[in-house]
Amino acid sequence: MKQSLLILFSIILSASTTFAQNTVKGIVKGANGTTIPGATVTVRGTKIATITDTNGAFSIDARQQPPFYIRVSYVGYKPQDFQILQLQESPIELTLVEDTQLDEIVVTSRRRSEVLQDVPIPITVIGGQAAENAGAFNVNRLKELVPSVQLYASNARNTTLNIRGLGSTFGLTNDGIDPGVGFYVDGVYHARPAATSTDFLDIEQIEVIRGPQGTLFGKNTTAGAFNITTTKPTQTPTAKVEMSVGNYNFIQAKTSVSGGVAKNLAAKISISGTQRDGTIWNTREERKYSGQNNLGFKGQLYFTPSDKLKVLLSGDVSIQHPAGYPLVIAGVTQTERSAYRQYARIVSDLGYQQPRIDPFSREINTNTPWRHNQSIGGISLNVDYKIGGGTLTSTTAWRFWNWDPTNDRDFSELAALTKSQGNSRHDQYSQEIRYAGNITEKLSGVVGVFLLGQNLQGLGQTEEVGKDQWRFVQTANTGAQALYSTPGLLDGFGIRTNSTIKSLSAAVFGQVDWEVLKNLHVLPGLRFTYDKKDVDYDRNTYGGLQTTDAALLALKAAVYANQQFTTNVDNNNLSGNITVSYRPTPKLNAYATFSTAYKPVGVNVGGLPTTSNGQADLSVAVVKPEYVEHYELGLKTKPIKGAILNVTAFNTDIKDYQTNVQSPQLGVNRGYLANAEKVNVKGLEIDGTYQLERFLTLNAALAYLDGKYVTFTNAPLPLEETGHTEIINGVATQVAFKDASGGRLPGISKWNVSGGVEFSTPGNLATKPGRYFIAGDASYRSTYSSNPTPSSVLNVQGYSLLNARLGFKSDKFSIFVWSRNIANKNYYEQLQAAAGNSGLYAGVLGDPRTYGATFRYSF
Repeated sequence: MKQSLLILFSIILSASTTFAQNTVKGIVKGANGTTIPGATVTVRGTKIATITDTNGAFSIDARQQPPFYIRVSYVGYKPQDFQILQLQESPIELTLVEDTQLDEIVVTSRRRSEVLQDVPIPITVIGGQAAENAGAFNVNRLKELVPSVQLYASNARNTTLNIRGLGSTFGLTNDGIDPGVGFYVDGVYHARPAATSTDFLDIEQIEVIRGPQGTLFGKNTTAGAFNITTTKPTQTPTAKVEMSVGNYNFIQAKTSVSGGVAKNLAAKISISGTQRDGTIWNTREERKYSGQNNLGFKGQLYFTPSDKLKVLLSGDVSIQHPAGYPLVIAGVTQTERSAYRQYARIVSDLGYQQPRIDPFSREINTNTPWRHNQSIGGISLNVDYKIGGGTLTSTTAWRFWNWDPTNDRDFSELAALTKSQGNSRHDQYSQEIRYAGNITEKLSGVVGVFLLGQNLQGLGQTEEVGKDQWRFVQTANTGAQALYSTPGLLDGFGIRTNSTIKSLSAAVFGQVDWEVLKNLHVLPGLRFTYDKKDVDYDRNTYGGLQTTDAALLALKAAVYANQQFTTNVDNNNLSGNITVSYRPTPKLNAYATFSTAYKPVGVNVGGLPTTSNGQADLSVAVVKPEYVEHYELGLKTKPIKGAILNVTAFNTDIKDYQTNVQSPQLGVNRGYLANAEKVNVKGLEIDGTYQLERFLTLNAALAYLDGKYVTFTNAPLPLEETGHTEIINGVATQVAFKDASGGRLPGISKWNVSGGVEFSTPGNLATKPGRYFIAGDASYRSTYSSNPTPSSVLNVQGYSLLNARLGFKSDKFSIFVWSRNIANKNYYEQLQAAAGNSGLYAGVLGDPRTYGATFRYSF
């Protein structure tokens, strides 16, 4: 018995000795030497964790023999791993680096990791946490943080994403045009602008890159690019949950779970859901519109068999079934048409009262339900393999987009243009292979090839008129036109379109960075692009009065007519850039850039205007490519400790600028593409940040933009000039176009300003140490034109927005209250003429004041 007790005592003593030998003691400090209480210390790969005491000290039992890693994290600092090679009696000192070191922000805009201030490109970086804190659950919110960004959307499909006023046509979207702003998520190019409407999931960083970048990215980026990276799966089990609630019954939930599933294989699953009541009330239907109803999912597998090879497989899908996004009636203006064709006279003759012009009552009275359902997603495989001083990357992706809308395009209770359904189905396949890194001590760069195939189908796209349309299309109550009032002639009369665009884009691109002399870098780049588009367009009429009367059939055909055409077009382009950068000290980077860029040929698939004999005008079926010449001077500085100040001046000339033309003909109510001969945009950008320890962070940015048509001799008439007549050969002749040379480009505010401030101080919430904070940001945009041709009525007045948040954040959780548009400012994001140009115009309203609270927890 004594021998057994002696053996048991020996085992216990041995276990106690082992326990003592596995204990790690330490002190966590900041870079300035101050201790950090409340920091989380975790044995990596386990759930063993502890928190530092008020003196920053900790003691943790690792329950394993060295070597092993411990991870130390605390709010405001970068999580860091420390390897424990041996145990010791004296405490070890562990130093954390602040996460808010503004001059150490790392970007991948040149396809490799570099410090932001060393890159001779104007870039704005927004961290994922900062984007979420600002309420930026999609790109639309970011335009308030980056003055050079313009994003206007009446719905997900009709989205204009521009940088410095350039990129895409302003207003109604035509699927036959390529965007000029690249949108990349984890290296995958997203071809359709609807991608900007999806909720952010696990964003690590957003880089907004300004200016042409065709020698660095796979797809043409004539105006710039959004380069978005997401957080990758981790072997260490982690999870994060977030819940937000607010007015208009807003609720948003996000969660992600990550961890190792096998040796060298980690997985992550992320889910988000957003719900919000509408902010616009339909008095006829007695329901709310302009709400949110989104569900998003993302899954990733991350395989890292060695330090050289990394493989990321990602899949995502976002489903959105919102209460649609209607436009409100914003006003009625007099046109130059006869009194018989003015909007007030038309609705009076139909027995209606002229609509009440009170857009900010947020009430509509439409009789066709608004619907903007979409699903968007895809799968991608990214392989990184280190070779020599660089990385060989292959990115393979397939993405899809399904669009199922319904719009009431007369914006009123009238049964005029009752239905517009631009159903679309899009598939894209892309492959990019590139090598980026250091070639020699003085030479680095990137070279790659890119292939993008797209199949964009318009499936049964419908436009339909109702019983009141006869009065809008009747130009005079005389002669044969009086027959337009024939009962049932146009009731339910419409067109159904099936169209297909099959496109192929291929490119070879490269850019090098050569340090020719100490601190003097020359960066030449070159790109060759081939583009091809095959179009099949088939539009057929249906409905209305079934008759064999030739006069009635002619009247119907003047409203809608069959159109069929096919076209094939291809072109290629050689473009490039050269930058000279001088970096005499770590605090100064001066650079100058000249670049040429190109946006591919466009095709019209929204209906073509007709010639005098009623046939489709095939001369405008194809739109010429854009050609860009761009000059830029930039200065990146660190004037004092904790401060960054950057200045950029630029001048951009575009030949054959692709623009959207709104035709007075009903059959092309979505507008069609055309070319303006020459456009110029020039401007000045200033942005700065200042950080005082961890207590105060300031940021501000200003953009002055001057964009105009240098030459646009065949511009469409603005709404108020519809019906304009001129004396031609001694005869008063009605014209449909004018010379808009010298007029300002749509969507560009001359002055764009944004800024933000955050104060924080250490403190405890219950027993949890962290920091209390109060923060706010403001933005201002001056007046801008909202029409392809400058108009006296379709101008959006300048407006300012103010947002704020207040709360507490720690390493593991944060809780704060927030409000956007605190002053409840009434403003438009866009104005547009109603189809037919009778004098009515409608607007897209900005959101009213919203407020709520957010809670986040990670473990």
